[in-house]
Amino acid sequence: MSEPDLSSSSLTPAEEPTEGSTSRRRMVLNMGPQHPSTHGVLRIILELEGETILNATPDIGYLHTGIEKECEVKTYQQVVPLTDRVDYLANLSNNLGYSLAVEKLLQLEIPPKAQWMRVLLVELTRINSHLVWLGTHAMDIGAMTVFLYCFREREDLLRIFEMFSGQRMMTSYIRVGGLALEPPRGWEQAVGKFIDAFPSKLAEYEDLLTKNPIWMNRTKGVGFLALEDLLDCGVTGPMIRAAGMKWDIRKDEPYSSYDKFDFEIPTREASDVYARYEVRLEEMRQSVRIIRQAMDGMPEGAWVTSAPNVVLPEREKMKTQIEALIYHFKIVTEGFTVPAGEAYVCIESPRGELGYYVVSNGTSKPHRVFMRTPSFANLQALPDMVKGRLIADTIAALGSIDFVLGDVDR
Repeated sequence: MSEPDLSSSSLTPAEEPTEGSTSRRRMVLNMGPQHPSTHGVLRIILELEGETILNATPDIGYLHTGIEKECEVKTYQQVVPLTDRVDYLANLSNNLGYSLAVEKLLQLEIPPKAQWMRVLLVELTRINSHLVWLGTHAMDIGAMTVFLYCFREREDLLRIFEMFSGQRMMTSYIRVGGLALEPPRGWEQAVGKFIDAFPSKLAEYEDLLTKNPIWMNRTKGVGFLALEDLLDCGVTGPMIRAAGMKWDIRKDEPYSSYDKFDFEIPTREASDVYARYEVRLEEMRQSVRIIRQAMDGMPEGAWVTSAPNVVLPEREKMKTQIEALIYHFKIVTEGFTVPAGEAYVCIESPRGELGYYVVSNGTSKPHRVFMRTPSFANLQALPDMVKGRLIADTIAALGSIDFVLGDVDR
């Protein structure tokens, strides 16, 4: 998305109105890159006629991190903390997508317990991400109370992530071969307490918003885009499900034992801001349903695969067995080698299809890591969503996309 030519002619009135003329002034307005409603360093170049948008051009690149290039000089395990920072609201989803791609190259079989625990954690991540989206989106439109409520529940989730990994956000907990650490004692009580209370919290959000006349006026019919146009832009996730397409990678191309879970894929037909709100709210309910099943049916057994040349040995073995000490030393200092080849794996992140394409040249460092991030594709739909609408509608339409700029500028 290159920056358009903003020559002096485009910054001045298109034509000075004369007596009896119907010409109107046109102007170009920069929304961002520091505007709070752009949810990050995004600049949107709005061409306006009065308050009506004639054209909107997203200008990205202000948060460019070079993460994909950085992966080429890290060992495979050292890449995991970088994936945390691609989408910092769904870091465990990125951990999982990358790990699945490397495990596909290594042909590793992941134990059932690790697979189910991964499902549980990424569904907690989905709720966490949707809570941030709902709170900030509602605040953009003027509903301050919802923001406070959503972040109240998010705090509980961050404490759960900290219990598992020692970190609230950049957890790096899902690793190649399984999990970084054994699930902590008491995790069942902490997660169970959250999912028991959360449905009533969702009801609170709905009481505040769903039939609120101000919310409905600001969201219904706003940001409409037909399903065909969404697909042409490469849009995935809740946005296409709000346009009536029942596509979810967890169901259609199951990974990490998702085929063993019973849940529904919520859809709507309106394809507007309100429909996307309804879909994401129902997705949180379905995530609670998946988490409950994962807790009730959690398999016994190992939380990492048996691959001593890939997975770090247990600390007790490292201290008492020379072979385990050698493996630990080799993995930490040199990393592990991956057979030459390439693999692509996609998962359903909170924002849509998240794909990791990993190319190995047979060394301990990836030759290439490419990330197909949903926010980058979804953002392309913005110009068509807001054309002909008012400036205030841009805020609502932009929030309904639910993008993360790290996911765009990786």
